[in-house]
Amino acid sequence: MAEVPEIETLRRDLDREIGGKRIKTVEVPGSGSIPRHSSKKQFIGLLEGAKVTSVVRRDLLLVAKLDTGDALVTDMSNGGHLRRHANKDDVDKATKTIIAFTQGGQLRAIDTTGNLEQFVVPFDELTEAVPELAGLGLDVLDEPVSWTVFGNRILQHRNVKLRALLLDRTVLAGVGPMYADEILHAAGLRPDRDVASMSTQEIRRFFRAVVETLHEAAKHRGVTLADGEYRDLAGKPGGWSERQVYERDGEACLRCRGIVTKIRMANKPVYLCEECQV
Repeated sequence: MAEVPEIETLRRDLDREIGGKRIKTVEVPGSGSIPRHSSKKQFIGLLEGAKVTSVVRRDLLLVAKLDTGDALVTDMSNGGHLRRHANKDDVDKATKTIIAFTQGGQLRAIDTTGNLEQFVVPFDELTEAVPELAGLGLDVLDEPVSWTVFGNRILQHRNVKLRALLLDRTVLAGVGPMYADEILHAAGLRPDRDVASMSTQEIRRFFRAVVETLHEAAKHRGVTLADGEYRDLAGKPGGWSERQVYERDGEACLRCRGIVTKIRMANKPVYLCEECQV
């Protein structure tokens, strides 16, 4: 599952690669990736001839703004890839859509998981199309956030466990299980602590861990886990190799040399060092 550093890496690359380019042709050789559209013809008609003005991110959605007032939205948070290709490149059998540009080159959506989705919607109606965006929480990779704003936000959820808090999109945008575990390790806090149990110093440390972990991961273009699912536009894996606990159970903690353990919360695996997370 791609989380906010991986999607932000793709956004930056897409904005550089296709921003300002006009769409020449669109093909939909695959099926299942555009369920919101009544036909492939409708989807294609909304894109061909339009110019991509910029690429923005809303939570884990990639949103290519068009000069028609519409936007091409791609949701690949649960699987799938976007790849830049030359027109002459062989087409992978898992290719769902092919967008060719007048200046040359293509953007292809490739998916073997059945989870990637694309749709075109008026940009001003994006929140209506994806209602959960209306209640989206803080996005530290999108805009600066002060620790006081962060602290006030999380203290509205005093009886919530810290890991559940990190996964709540109304509190913090784009964080999934891997970065939640890494943030908590960086902060030295157990995942099953309640928000109300934290001191002011711990809230500051927690805030710093959120910001630094996500920014550092984005700086190094995200992380590719053992499943190999995440790749950038060129097909390269993420370069962030600083995982301290996630999927490292049984190995030594890189901070205190204790043993990383795996517990379960809400019937999901959670990774931590019980020696240095308190």
